[in-house]
Amino acid sequence: MTEFKMFEGCTIANRIPFIEASTRLVFEKLGIETSEAPFTCCPDPTGFKSFDDDGWLAIGARNLCLAEEESKDIISLCNGCTNTLRGVQHQLEHDSIKKNHVNEELSKIGKEYNGSIDVRHFVDVLKKDIGLDKIKSAISNSLDGLKVACHPGCHYMRPHEWMETDDDPMRPTTLKELAAVTGATVVDYEEEELCCGSAVSNAYEKVGLQNLKRKLDSVKKAGADVIIVNCPACFQQFDTQQRMLKREFDEDYDIPVLYLTELYAIAMGADPKDIGLRYHRQRIRDIPQLGV
Repeated sequence: MTEFKMFEGCTIANRIPFIEASTRLVFEKLGIETSEAPFTCCPDPTGFKSFDDDGWLAIGARNLCLAEEESKDIISLCNGCTNTLRGVQHQLEHDSIKKNHVNEELSKIGKEYNGSIDVRHFVDVLKKDIGLDKIKSAISNSLDGLKVACHPGCHYMRPHEWMETDDDPMRPTTLKELAAVTGATVVDYEEEELCCGSAVSNAYEKVGLQNLKRKLDSVKKAGADVIIVNCPACFQQFDTQQRMLKREFDEDYDIPVLYLTELYAIAMGADPKDIGLRYHRQRIRDIPQLGV
């Protein structure tokens, strides 16, 4: 397998680094080779783009240039980062005027964007490049009996014209298939495609909480032990805001959330202490399959 440039993103690197720890462990087990680059923020696919599209394009293109200089594709650990970088590629591919303008700006720091590399979400690399059979062969600790609800998140599949995922945004299956190879039982729930409320919470906190409540009500009804995600913004929404729901609606959920790579790390025999599960806000208790 060729080497990727790792794009962990701001949120994972600065706020939830234990997800990077589990990811690196899983990548090593599966033979996914990565190297570093001096990337900046992607930048943010919602806020920054809304205020300054040209700045958003220039910063995103500068990140892409770093990978182009080594002729290596990017592997992203974040839905939003993947969405931004692929969105920048898509816009510059279809708008030569914008591309020329961006390259005028990049020339000031000795760079030029060409569009010569790909940006891959780590979930797609796991599914397409590694494959379910190889992942299953690396599982040493079956999570049989664990019930999981999967939340792929909005930015992983939308908009389809530049994310180009094989998954159906209205009936996603990839994250479920990847979670199921651990031996865990994937449960369906009514609000699977609903946004977790993370992005909207920045402007309308109550609306974001209402989204989250609808999600968690549905997950709870389905009897899931854990929520599985592949996006750091979604992770933080589920992990930190359940306490806010308790204050606003006087209702306990106590449903832990795991990144897909955390689920894999445990299924591959990692000690929960070594991958930082104790740093989760929503504590994981009394789940023997997870070693806690």
